[in-house]
Amino acid sequence: MSSNSLLLITGGLFLIILIVGNCGAKRKWDYEPLSIDTYSSDESKLKFVAKVERVARGEFAIGGTIDFKYTPDSNTMVEAVAHRSSSGAERDYKLIPFNIPKQPFPDFMNSHYKDVIIPNVAECSNLIKFEGKFDGVWPQKVYTLDKCVADSDGFPEMVTEGFYRINFTLTNPVDWGFVLIVKISNKMM
Repeated sequence: MSSNSLLLITGGLFLIILIVGNCGAKRKWDYEPLSIDTYSSDESKLKFVAKVERVARGEFAIGGTIDFKYTPDSNTMVEAVAHRSSSGAERDYKLIPFNIPKQPFPDFMNSHYKDVIIPNVAECSNLIKFEGKFDGVWPQKVYTLDKCVADSDGFPEMVTEGFYRINFTLTNPVDWGFVLIVKISNKMM
């Protein structure tokens, strides 16, 4: 399995990126990643493959590879748009305000990537890690996600039950990203 780019967004991690907040309380919800569909407009520059993996009964993770063969820079734009459905039916999905507005790659790296992605996938991937400010260097190589599960602090305490579809996109010089669908349910206390 071979993947490209920052797709280190594990099942709930993608949702967390969108719903991120500085919450100190424990989250009162569980998530189950249902599907992840990746795409790339030019696999000679970026090839991205990911899948939802069952790791135990009722436990799921994201695995995949991102083969980076280009260097993202300030002309590379990052954006995420989220929709929610109470039923999971396509016609029921409605735009929700948990989005990452279109922004240059370095801005994304110094905010969402640093604050949410690194804490959640540092132990299950070889994605770059940094402290301080992103130095602008994203090495061209194959990045691997190995059974990534987003369980770190920084999650909102409450999230409405339902199905969430997150479309995470990077553009210029290659358009690539993923569409992740997760199911959110109240945690059994």
